[in-house]
Amino acid sequence: MLTRLVTVLAALGLVAGGSAVRQSASNDAVAAAGSSPVAGAAGVGDPYFPEDGNGGIDVRSYEVHDSYRFTGRLSGWTRLTLRTTARLRSFDLDFLLPVSAVHLSTGRATFSRPDHHELRIRPRHPLPSGRTVRVTVHYAGHPSRVSYAGESNWVAGRGEVEAVNEPHMAPWWFPANDHPLDKARMDVHITVPSSKQVVSNGRLVEVRPHGRRATYHWSGGGPMATYLAFFVAGRFEIRRGTSHHLPYYLAVSKHLGPGRREAAMRGLRRTPGIVAWLQHQVGPYAFARTGGVVTALDPGFSLENQTRPVYPVAVSRLLMVHELAHQWFGDSVSVHHWADVWLNEGFATYMEQRWTEGHGGPTTSRWLHEAYDATPAGSFWDLVVADPGPGDLFDWPVYQRGAMTLAALRNRIGSQTFARLLRSWTARHRHGHGTTSAFEALAEQLSGQDLTAFFDTWVRQSGRPAETAANGL
Repeated sequence: MLTRLVTVLAALGLVAGGSAVRQSASNDAVAAAGSSPVAGAAGVGDPYFPEDGNGGIDVRSYEVHDSYRFTGRLSGWTRLTLRTTARLRSFDLDFLLPVSAVHLSTGRATFSRPDHHELRIRPRHPLPSGRTVRVTVHYAGHPSRVSYAGESNWVAGRGEVEAVNEPHMAPWWFPANDHPLDKARMDVHITVPSSKQVVSNGRLVEVRPHGRRATYHWSGGGPMATYLAFFVAGRFEIRRGTSHHLPYYLAVSKHLGPGRREAAMRGLRRTPGIVAWLQHQVGPYAFARTGGVVTALDPGFSLENQTRPVYPVAVSRLLMVHELAHQWFGDSVSVHHWADVWLNEGFATYMEQRWTEGHGGPTTSRWLHEAYDATPAGSFWDLVVADPGPGDLFDWPVYQRGAMTLAALRNRIGSQTFARLLRSWTARHRHGHGTTSAFEALAEQLSGQDLTAFFDTWVRQSGRPAETAANGL
């Protein structure tokens, strides 16, 4: 009963958004008062990735200072400002590169590597709960030589590099509390040869030349899950300006031929208009800037890096709608645990269909029925969308069935109520987190309907939903 009440309160906006780690910090501090010091847990509690994130800390901001040489070596230092949520004798950070030194603002500290993913820091004296601490970590290594959770995420060529991936990317280039539960401000300084440029989140603050190298300082991307922080470095054609009252910054690799570069930039210039259209659909944009990047590298995917997605060379409108929709669903409203990933991918895929409907294509309801008829009982329906497992996070059913769930819900509760649901969801969880149960509770509150069986059928169970009005079909 208590768990259900908390979920409903969160869905109705009565629990504040922001870092979920931060929301519980004051309670942790009270519980920890006078207690014996503890070792912060090596994970935040996500069953899919037990070592992601860390216990006992809430990171408020990152100041990353990295230098990249196109031989593949990255070196630098990162300063994290964090607040302890328990009395700590030690705490962990998630990081994969070799570390040379660690400094705490509270005094001396030692560090160790219990495994290749965890950096364990032990202050000389225990840290009291509720203490703000600055942690500076120095490091150097070759990101292309390290892996984690079956992922080798560093993508680089002779002339370009991109730190872009999901669900993990940060530990390849800066130490982090690497889980969406702990959002923080990002301030990124990347030094490269002066012939290169760097693009990252937010706004370009300055470019500082020094000899044959230059440092690019990017900042202001808003509270951010660590996997959404990124940088790309290379030689780019840049377009910047303001459109639809929103500053934009666009970059296309100069390693592409003139025709492909022109086509890519033409595609990227649609960005502010698509963001404006999305605002009419799902509510105000949560960030101060927008943009996009196309590199000559081909990682095999695009990604919704906060404020500035990175795309492959072929930039289609629907791909842009998908990644820009993630600025609401995934970036502003982030997953609470990775099992909830359909709240990112299903919603972004659904917005592709709404764009198609609004621009002369078939209605979303017609698309739903055609997709349902085209996929008879079989493997497509076997995956449990609300709990796909760590190996199937980005499988097609998570995207397609997630979007079909939303189209069916729109049929079930009516288009006007559904429109209110999306706008309420993005407003009440702005810069916060969402769960399947919280979305269901909000849908029930706004529609006045019991939707338990609907959500059981569509996302909490395997099997093809029956073609009934109760299932939105």
